[in-house]
Amino acid sequence: MPTRVWDYLPEYENEREDILDAVATVFQSGRLVLGPSVQAFEEEFAAWHGLGHGVGVDNGTNAIKLALQALGVGPGDEVVTVSNTAAPTVVAIDAVGATPVFVDVREEDYLIDVSKVADAVTERTRCLLPVHLYGQCVDMDPLLELARERNLVVLEDCAQAHGARRGGRLAGTFGDAAAYSFYPTKVLGAYGDGGAVLTDSPTTAANLRRLRYYGMEEQYYVVETPGHNSRLDEVQAEILRRKLRRLDDYVAARRTIAARYEEGLGDTGLVLPRPNEGNEHVHYVYVVRHPRRNEIIERLKSAYDIHLNISYPWPVHTMSGFAHLGWEAGSLPVTERLAQEIFSLPMYPALGEDLQGKIISAVRDVLENL
Repeated sequence: MPTRVWDYLPEYENEREDILDAVATVFQSGRLVLGPSVQAFEEEFAAWHGLGHGVGVDNGTNAIKLALQALGVGPGDEVVTVSNTAAPTVVAIDAVGATPVFVDVREEDYLIDVSKVADAVTERTRCLLPVHLYGQCVDMDPLLELARERNLVVLEDCAQAHGARRGGRLAGTFGDAAAYSFYPTKVLGAYGDGGAVLTDSPTTAANLRRLRYYGMEEQYYVVETPGHNSRLDEVQAEILRRKLRRLDDYVAARRTIAARYEEGLGDTGLVLPRPNEGNEHVHYVYVVRHPRRNEIIERLKSAYDIHLNISYPWPVHTMSGFAHLGWEAGSLPVTERLAQEIFSLPMYPALGEDLQGKIISAVRDVLENL
């Protein structure tokens, strides 16, 4: 059997009884859309973060899109973010008619270089959108100070950072709102698509609830302002409720796996991920670096049937779909260089010690024989 970066089947075997009970609970409830499971998960997920409001939506992309709209970001506005991210971050900005403005990342942690953000802010800038990438938090203090000075809103992309902390504070609790994805690979993953937005603002939450439900308030068919059909599925919400209770365990398992990689590969030529001072990393993906990345990946695949992933091989500003933004090659040098070197080793809570040992042995063998 091939070894892949992520596999949900071991987790499903461990949690099968609870997952199937979650499905049965919804099917027997008599309410399949925006029912008690969605409401309970929204409340519990917000409370887990110490925030006042949670709004479940259909996926992480729409979590960002609707959050931007709820915060008043739209056509003519600029949103400062990174190109070293999953494309949905930027797709969502484009979907509300705003213009993404990219800032380069730091070589040591792949996160937005906060020292360069102020230079990217113009009179059109409306929002700062930091991405807590790979499971580690951005240094939020300089961004929050800048936002206060320039009257900007801050939306955190927390799709890859469920449970990550900086200075003891959870990712998603710094800005005006935070967007989450529950795609199955995530630290807190559903068994299908799902997303949510958290906020402490009742006004933002009310805007979000309208936007995810066609723009309607209480009465069906009465649209207050045009919105979308972007509801979190009731079955996925109930599954997420159950899995939220195990989120601390998932994070602990990921940290154990990361520690084994550190022990087994720390003396090789790979650049391994390490938490910044004050950060608690959740290792959503275990991203390493090597200048001969492509050779390593190919040899692991051909000789050991280990199939690795690259997050992300193409920075967003280099994609043809965003050529109209006018970002030329070389404009984000660190981002572009990292895209040629980074790749991900297998990382998921149910990754067994024996299998991980085989992965480490294979990687060491490949590196020694490059």
